[in-house]
Amino acid sequence: MRIDRRQTLVLLAAFPTQLVATSALGQTGEIWSAADAFEALTKDRIRLLDIRSPEEWSETGVAELAWPVSLHDERFPERLFKAHELADGRPVAMICATGGRSGAVMRNLRRLRYEGFIDVSEGMLGSRAGTGWIKAGLPVVSAQVAIAALPDVLKS
Repeated sequence: MRIDRRQTLVLLAAFPTQLVATSALGQTGEIWSAADAFEALTKDRIRLLDIRSPEEWSETGVAELAWPVSLHDERFPERLFKAHELADGRPVAMICATGGRSGAVMRNLRRLRYEGFIDVSEGMLGSRAGTGWIKAGLPVVSAQVAIAALPDVLKS
């Protein structure tokens, strides 16, 4: 998959607007529960990106086996598409705190006609979509462990 500068700028420019826009509940089959994402992750059927901030990773930990790739990093679009390449045909799921940011990214990706992405809309902390990764008792690791496990091309 090749991204060009214009698409990256459009993707980035749309985030502030989309973060305030509609909730993730209005989305379609690209939405998975935390439990479904964990099961697929452990069976090597998806890759999972935790797109929260480094401060959030430090506070709660990162979903086990997830790649911490912050939406707040200026290189986020580049790293997102690099993760998609590394997924080698598997979908890339995204999780944030409560589904707002991952939902915004998904809306923008769909608008730009990118495929192969999934929103874990209940997030790490839970939302109207579900209890969330942490309350569901799914495993987490420290931010340091998750960052150390990142493939080199995804490290900042």
